[in-house]
Amino acid sequence: MVLSVLEEMRIRSLGVIDDAVVELSPGFTAVTGETGAGKTMVVTSLGLLLGGRADPALVRIGAKSAVVEGRITVPAESSALVRAEEAGAELDEGALLISRTVSAEGRSRAHLGGRSVPVGVLAELADELVAVHGQTDQQGLLKLSRQRQALDRYAGDAVAVPLAKYTAAYRRLRAVAVELDEITTRARERAQEADMLRFGLDEIAAVEPRAGEDAELAAEAERLGHAEALASAATAAHAALAGNPEDPESVDATTLVAGAHRALEAVRSHDPALAGLAERIGEIGILLGDVAGELAGYADDLDADPLRLAAVEERRAALNQLTRKYGENIDAVLAWAEQSAVRLTELDSDDERIGELTAERNALSDELAGLAEALTEARAEAAERFGAAVTAELASLAMPHARVTIDIRQTEVAEDADGVEVGGRTVAYGPTGVDEVELLLAPHPGAPPRPIAKGASGGELSRVMLAVEVVFAGTDPVPTYLFDEVDAGVGGKAAVEIGRRLAKLAKSAQVVVVTHLPQVAAFADRQLLVEKTNDGSVTRSGVKVLEGEERIRELSRMLAGQEDSETARAHAEELLATARADA
Repeated sequence: MVLSVLEEMRIRSLGVIDDAVVELSPGFTAVTGETGAGKTMVVTSLGLLLGGRADPALVRIGAKSAVVEGRITVPAESSALVRAEEAGAELDEGALLISRTVSAEGRSRAHLGGRSVPVGVLAELADELVAVHGQTDQQGLLKLSRQRQALDRYAGDAVAVPLAKYTAAYRRLRAVAVELDEITTRARERAQEADMLRFGLDEIAAVEPRAGEDAELAAEAERLGHAEALASAATAAHAALAGNPEDPESVDATTLVAGAHRALEAVRSHDPALAGLAERIGEIGILLGDVAGELAGYADDLDADPLRLAAVEERRAALNQLTRKYGENIDAVLAWAEQSAVRLTELDSDDERIGELTAERNALSDELAGLAEALTEARAEAAERFGAAVTAELASLAMPHARVTIDIRQTEVAEDADGVEVGGRTVAYGPTGVDEVELLLAPHPGAPPRPIAKGASGGELSRVMLAVEVVFAGTDPVPTYLFDEVDAGVGGKAAVEIGRRLAKLAKSAQVVVVTHLPQVAAFADRQLLVEKTNDGSVTRSGVKVLEGEERIRELSRMLAGQEDSETARAHAEELLATARADA
């Protein structure tokens, strides 16, 4: 499986860093340097690239803004790439470019693949691309919800399949419960709504409107109300076109056009152009005759009937009563009636619906109880394996007597409370089942298992977290891990074992570790040194890859505080030899 790889980051005006490039590679990269040199800015920078909170206090004094740019190769089948492309991002030679700018005033901008995007989009990609672990992330592991998620992730399909079925049943049960509650608690309101709809439908049915009837009647009323004027206009227009029988000497358009046509017809044989004009005038004469005939028919058919006008206005008044209440026109009134009839049928069948929903709710509760029980069994089986695997890893991390177990429990509720019956008990349930999951640690024989929040010191919690990630790496690897202070509170043999375990994790993922321990750094495939210039800043030349003699000198400094100590050099060379032998 091809995983994403963080290739490099460029950091400008962030904390003590003026302008530096951090070049990374697959495998295990250790970032070292003097205290205060800016090593943790690597973690901070990556946090910004992945949608973390923008703190204007991070902007270097005197700078207007801090900028972090990252380059991550993303395989074609990655869901992170799909999400990036949905946001409009484009790849640059197979890599995804991410940038984040934080102004000194607190404003923040994010860019992904050359496109400006909301910061939330970067946060969505974070879950798929990088797992960042620092002191605050260790605190996150103390949350019960995170511990349950960790167990479910480890269990894989054994939990994921029943959990998907459980979640679907849970959502349907909640929807049924909401609908049932609405019907039963709002019975009076629903009855009032039914009465109102029934009254409206009866009122519309009594009038029996037709689609478009209001527009037809409005046109008819307009015509009847102006019948005399319309008839007079039609008669006058007819007389102008066809002549007035009562005035034989009047001149009309039909007669004049006929005269013009006869004049041209007499000479059309002498000029084809004139013949064409004669034909057009003949067509005009025919058109005038048709219009004159229609005007005569219109005037004869027009009936100024006061009784019909009164009937039309009465019908329009009845329709207006409906449009004032139920719609802007009769078509809208009829649409309201159609929708209201459906709604009334629904309201009138409340008793029947209550019975159906109650039966469905009970069936879903039984189904949910069965799925919850299967989910608990799957988690219990995975918890045995998960606890044993983490315990084995802790033995390799200089905690040979520590034992990690997972407590899976449920919370009982009263029988009349909202719960499901599992194993003869009514227990609380939620969208992820009925289980509360908690990691317990017994640091030494005879010690009672206690929640890791209470039973683990800072150094022990770091090792528990690392052990969990190593166990995960074999089942559900994250492309890139970045650890800050994972070696806090440890040293000696424990530090060597942490380095060895980080190297093991790097065989299946990219691992970047900010460390002050030479025992850890010695196991890295690549070591980066962060160092300040004389003015206290980290520049482009202040982050460099250490090889050969330079790496031995840095490990010597980390061991004894002196690069040229022969004893420290010998110890550094021994550490490197041990690490290479394990590779």
